[in-house]
Amino acid sequence: MGGTQAKIKGKNVSLSEAVTEAASILNKAKQPLFAGLSTDIEGFRAINQLAEKTNATLQHANHASTQRNMRVLQNSGWQTTTLTEVKNRADLIVCIGTDIVSHNPRFFERFVDVEGMFVTKREVIYLGVDNAPKGASSLACKITDLPEVLAALHALTLGKALKAEAVAGIKIADLQNLVAKLQASKYAVLAWIAKDLDFPHAELTIQQITQIVAALNQTTRASGLPLGGSDGDTSVNYAHTWLNGLILGSDTDTHDATLWINSFNAEKLPPKSDAPTIVLGNGNSVFETPPDVFIPIATPGLDCSGTLFRVDGSVTLPLNKMRENTLPTLTEIARQIEVLLK
Repeated sequence: MGGTQAKIKGKNVSLSEAVTEAASILNKAKQPLFAGLSTDIEGFRAINQLAEKTNATLQHANHASTQRNMRVLQNSGWQTTTLTEVKNRADLIVCIGTDIVSHNPRFFERFVDVEGMFVTKREVIYLGVDNAPKGASSLACKITDLPEVLAALHALTLGKALKAEAVAGIKIADLQNLVAKLQASKYAVLAWIAKDLDFPHAELTIQQITQIVAALNQTTRASGLPLGGSDGDTSVNYAHTWLNGLILGSDTDTHDATLWINSFNAEKLPPKSDAPTIVLGNGNSVFETPPDVFIPIATPGLDCSGTLFRVDGSVTLPLNKMRENTLPTLTEIARQIEVLLK
């Protein structure tokens, strides 16, 4: 179950002492940063309320990848599908720049290697990935070459002729073959995970994907499938938009205290900072330098119930408590700190 002991600068203290110290730090801060935000919907709602009381800036650990998708959605829109539609209709799935299973281990088991309502056989092609699983074909290239490859694929989809024989090591003939399969399919799905597209101007790559989908929909049926959900990023961003009317912000360097929230992954630690740091996190977290305050909290879906958006962002799923423990929830700690704020 991990550690259950609250600490102040590495020394064991009672939970009430840790909460009091955390509140003291936030009372002194004028521009605190609430970062990490790895939690479920209920936990984020409590943290958002605490942020309003402390004039804090909010930043998810995956803010960079979230912004890649949001820039495309805001700039030109997109046509996307759901996991259920993939299962029931997709006869061709192109995984772009990701193996998917590293983030979603049961994706193929539950939505691909099964018989759907309207499809019994489907083909899977990996683009920009060289470790395709058994049964899938691959057009491999460096992930940083995907913008060039997708620009060529988009041009071919539009019927443009290319004079080159290859792009980023992929033969133009192979890309033409992929276009032919996309155009012949009854329901093609182009899937990506923005977190894996970690290179400069990656949002332009995502935009190329969405434009290919739009071009295909002139003659057949195709959809994009942006997958997220890592560390609760989709859930937190949706909840923030409901509550504040805006998507979560990006980088910020100006802050005089950090509140790091991480309910799930013990390996994700707060960035080094000269400002006081409070960590509400996984009990198994190991710090090189102990934070000013550390309070272990319950993990939704293990130590407590909760709610998260599914990786395709289409529905919310309940998380059930799986084990008994004495860990407080993030919501409980946030409310205890809030009571002590001036």
